[in-house]
Amino acid sequence: MSTCQVNKTYEEINAKIAAGQAVVVTAEEIIDIADKEGIVEAARKVDVVTTGTFAPMCSSGAFINIGQSTPVIRTTKTWFNNVPAYSAIAAVDCYLGATAVCENDPLNKYHPGEFNYGGGHVIQDLVAGKQVHVRAESYGTDCYPNLKIEKMVTLKDLPNAILCNPRNAYQNYNCAINRSDKTKYTYMGTLKPNVGNANYSTSGCLSPLFNDPYLKTIGLGTRIFLGGAQGYVTWTGTQHKKDVDRGLNGVPLSGAGTLSVIGDLKQMSPEWLVGLSIRGYGVSISVGLGIPIPILNEEILKYTSVSDKEIFTQIIDYGHDYPKGISKSYGQVSYAELKSGSITIKGQRVPTVPMSSMVKARKIAQILKTEIQQSRFYIGVPQHLFC
Repeated sequence: MSTCQVNKTYEEINAKIAAGQAVVVTAEEIIDIADKEGIVEAARKVDVVTTGTFAPMCSSGAFINIGQSTPVIRTTKTWFNNVPAYSAIAAVDCYLGATAVCENDPLNKYHPGEFNYGGGHVIQDLVAGKQVHVRAESYGTDCYPNLKIEKMVTLKDLPNAILCNPRNAYQNYNCAINRSDKTKYTYMGTLKPNVGNANYSTSGCLSPLFNDPYLKTIGLGTRIFLGGAQGYVTWTGTQHKKDVDRGLNGVPLSGAGTLSVIGDLKQMSPEWLVGLSIRGYGVSISVGLGIPIPILNEEILKYTSVSDKEIFTQIIDYGHDYPKGISKSYGQVSYAELKSGSITIKGQRVPTVPMSSMVKARKIAQILKTEIQQSRFYIGVPQHLFC
């Protein structure tokens, strides 16, 4: 039996959504509501809290069927605008990773490399409706005799295209600094020497997994906003960790949970899938992702009311320690401090630089709020929980 004073079901919340009666607020709005009305009364009033994040998510990509040729082919190598895709799947299927680099790219031969084009850019071009050059090769078999195909395609031309990201929506991440005397080029951006800046990559109180730190409502089949369309959680993501140090509010104090997600690439938008060139590091993609949190009880409501000043992360040295696999924190900092524009590290005032976009995170949370209020987005009932 539940010991909570408020108890709702997914079915009850979805019925209210269908009737246009659901009370929906964003993860920023719920903070003041919970403060003014109290956790229990806020849980009675609010049905759904929406979240959002827009940041680099390297572990992303798409399963793509490029369409069969005449005579037919079983592809063993495939390229999109000269960016290689993994083709050891079947027939004309392949997986295009967001971090795959164009084959003629000089990489870091002339350091720091520019990495002008890669898998993330191809995905953005496809969802933008642009033509993409596809080239594929095969060694040939009796049943698949063709050795090569080459064509220009748009996303509409492709029989199937599925965004399939093995690790998104990281639950907390490092604040990166560089204690060395040389500029370092990392996946956390360019880090100036002698702790010249501190980069971070989380939307704080809006970030999905901060609002459900133990994943009590997020599981297999959870419906989400993904790349501008409706997508789904398929499992925990790679590098997922749940046994970590947490604050009294349950929020992890360092990197923890991740999600594996999937959705129809053909329904997505270039506004929410943006190819990135990370100087001196490589290519990636920024992904727009949001999760509606159903307020089943006051415990869930309390989790969603967490503020930036109550969420902390660790300051990690990417100039020396991180490359050598040394695990050491140079302090703990709140997201309220990070978002203020500067933090203090050992008496030194250091400017902070976000890798994620708060503007777009807010927009995603607002889009989800509107979609639910207008009965166009329902809460997916998880078929298996990860908590």
